[in-house]
Amino acid sequence: MRNKEQYRNICVQKPGLPVFLQHWWLDVVSENWNVAIAMKGDVVTGVWPYTTEQKMGVSLIRTPKLTPYIGPHVFFPADLKEVNRDGFEHETISELVKQLPAAKVWHIATQPGLKQAGLFKDEGLQVSVQQTFLIDLKQEETTLFANLKESLRRNIKSANAELEIVNDTSQLHTLFEYQKHTLSRKDVSQAYGYADMQRLMEAAIANNSAALWLAKKHGDIQAMVWNVWDKERSYYFMGAQKPGNDNYKAMPALLWHCIKEAKARGNTYFDLEGSMDPGVERFFRGFGGNRELYLVLQKNDSLLWKLKQMLR
Repeated sequence: MRNKEQYRNICVQKPGLPVFLQHWWLDVVSENWNVAIAMKGDVVTGVWPYTTEQKMGVSLIRTPKLTPYIGPHVFFPADLKEVNRDGFEHETISELVKQLPAAKVWHIATQPGLKQAGLFKDEGLQVSVQQTFLIDLKQEETTLFANLKESLRRNIKSANAELEIVNDTSQLHTLFEYQKHTLSRKDVSQAYGYADMQRLMEAAIANNSAALWLAKKHGDIQAMVWNVWDKERSYYFMGAQKPGNDNYKAMPALLWHCIKEAKARGNTYFDLEGSMDPGVERFFRGFGGNRELYLVLQKNDSLLWKLKQMLR
């Protein structure tokens, strides 16, 4: 059985796989993806979905568009002792790395919680870190709300009387236009098109893994959040405010709504998919989550690609 065919079965058999590693997600975001699979006997111990590209004759392995995290995922045995956990992870990922194709350029953002930095450096990869904020949903809702920054709590309470929050995925085009306007003001080009977003939303809805939450005031959309989830985690995937809108209550209200929905769904964490931008970080930090670092793996052995990066 080819790896991709085997992997589709693994996704069905192991529903705990993160949403960004699901075969249907990869089908949408990449034209050319495959997967490394580590085995011990007949038991799957780990997987590493990856995408390959050829740009200007340069081979690349990169995190695909519309995907915050990719990289290896380890299936730890239920009876594994904590003292053996790191060794099992190291052994499994070492096996997965051996199966990856050669590529001149790497840029992979791995999942939060993966800490095998030494292993990746030994493989010739540069390792840097980025951050997110994880909210532990095992706490009571009253505790989660109390953990919010006081100004956020105040704005959310006020928003309850002013705003209606609804799920309406038919408004995806509005989210795209709001984002496009915001990015154009920053002179930043969009890395994906509306058709990409639409295909991903359709796939996520078909797999019961998405909602598009709208905060409306008198029928007018003030802000929007695209929320995706898997069995364990719920994620703030993307969002935007109406251009020119100064409603500072809409986005906090939407994120608090996502957090409550995630808890009701049975998710154990809400991932704000943090940011290195100081303003965004400060906003996310106010929701009381724990700062979590994740590894970014990079390599550039191509003179042509180095020149391209210099000219950007």
